Amino acid sequence: MPELVLGPMVRHVSERTASIWVETSARATVTVRTADQSWSASTFVVHDHHFALVRVTGLEPGSMLDYTVDLDGDAVWPDPDSSYPASRIMTLDRERPTRLMYGSCRTSVPHDDEHHRSHGVDALRSLAIHLTKDRDASERPDLLVFLGDQVYADETSPAMQEFIESRRSLEEPPGEELKDFEEYAHLYGLAWSEPANRWLMSTVPSVMIFDDHDIRDDWNTSYTWHQEMNATSWWHERLLGGLTSYWVYQHLGNLSPDELAADEIWQRVVTHEESGATDELDLTEALRALSAAVDQHPERYRFSYAVDLGDARLVMIDSRAARELEPDKRNMLDATELEWLDGQLTGDVDHLLIGTSLPFLLPPGLHHVEAWNEQVAEGNYGARWKRIGETLRQKVDLEHWAAFEHGFDQVSDMVLATARGERGRAPATVTFLSGDVHNSFVNRVDEPEELGLTSHIVQAVCSPIRNPLPRAVRVMMAALAHVLARPMDALVSRARRVPSPPFTWTITNGPWFDNNVGLLRVEGDKLHLTWHTGEVKGRAANDPILREVANVQID
Repeated sequence: MPELVLGPMVRHVSERTASIWVETSARATVTVRTADQSWSASTFVVHDHHFALVRVTGLEPGSMLDYTVDLDGDAVWPDPDSSYPASRIMTLDRERPTRLMYGSCRTSVPHDDEHHRSHGVDALRSLAIHLTKDRDASERPDLLVFLGDQVYADETSPAMQEFIESRRSLEEPPGEELKDFEEYAHLYGLAWSEPANRWLMSTVPSVMIFDDHDIRDDWNTSYTWHQEMNATSWWHERLLGGLTSYWVYQHLGNLSPDELAADEIWQRVVTHEESGATDELDLTEALRALSAAVDQHPERYRFSYAVDLGDARLVMIDSRAARELEPDKRNMLDATELEWLDGQLTGDVDHLLIGTSLPFLLPPGLHHVEAWNEQVAEGNYGARWKRIGETLRQKVDLEHWAAFEHGFDQVSDMVLATARGERGRAPATVTFLSGDVHNSFVNRVDEPEELGLTSHIVQAVCSPIRNPLPRAVRVMMAALAHVLARPMDALVSRARRVPSPPFTWTITNGPWFDNNVGLLRVEGDKLHLTWHTGEVKGRAANDPILREVANVQID
């Protein structure tokens, strides 16, 4: 009898449809049931693991439907002994102001006093426990937006290392890091099986995008980095395992019905079902081939996508796999990706939200350092400085949008045009949502009237969900955010060949360094942003409360 391994997870939701994702222990027919309807899908297989995406259709806008899950007719969700509220599908209501929660960087370690001291309280789990008490769903967000580093393939926990060691020696490359799909599957199991978080993701829709640690630290930092990694004996299998698992565990559930209809891999599933075939479809080789192609030709497949939320549009950008790394055309996004993005960053929406794992607008001091380093590392100050610049780029993680200056300028031009009302009615705000940097802050573009802007342009960062910085690094990051901004600006402005950005910006709030989840609420032409952390002071380690850390109004 097949069992439920992971899920159910509510993924993409529209006014009339929803996607429910599961992993099962064996081949099965997966059925999602509400009080008076049911929908089914057959599993497909990847590397001997079984998955299904059940397409729930024919729903009403703004509906809230409790659901259960069967495998081959046997009920598997919810657990009859569970004390959690019923899992629920909540469809999009365009008349309801959008509420979404977002963040990045979450390690998977136990929720006890020892790991609270070393890793802090899991803000996502604190949110989950808080929402179990919200019986009428009045506080439930419309969407969870995970902005990267959902799993850490290169910084593994003792539990993950124990599994690795059961398969191979930790002395052989890549040691304690992940090697292949099987190890990724176990890592996702560790990340998504904790009961409170599992319930949360069974009842609140979620979308995701990868960042470097989902594959490896500094993934696609530069052409030199790419060459060095491909020269190792283990990288190729690691990359195939990482991208193949990303497609099935994260990317597939992001896609709308139209995007699924256009996806070449998903269409294999559709064709197999429509053919009446009795065998289970195996996508292993198709996904491995796609993953290999993406590494060499990023234009081969698009991991970016868009989500229509009614009063807001969320455009999620792949700022890792889509990079062009060759020195003569270095860019954060390849030409095909830029063309797609250009078509997405338009007006005629109240609020335009741009999700990118890497902050588009870093604290100004750090932006200037990265822009200068790119010029050095690309050889514009000579061969000797080029080697030094590349070493700094990799050692200090100088690889954000500022370090891909051409792409930064191209996207800036798109955003400025949208904010001026040159691409339809200007949104009230254009807001970048990001993570990665293990601190949270808000940047705002200076003097919008002088730039001819109708929209406010904002960068809101929420990181980490659970992976705090050491205290010494916090001090350095706070200095870069404030104290060093002006001197670095002056230094870089005198440096040869370092381009100036097309506008200036100021960090208006932060940074703060707690484990956090961010909440964004649309309030007419305003955005209300809050950050929340988990806290266990005077409480049992497994019973955290959710406490507000910061509160920012964008108007």
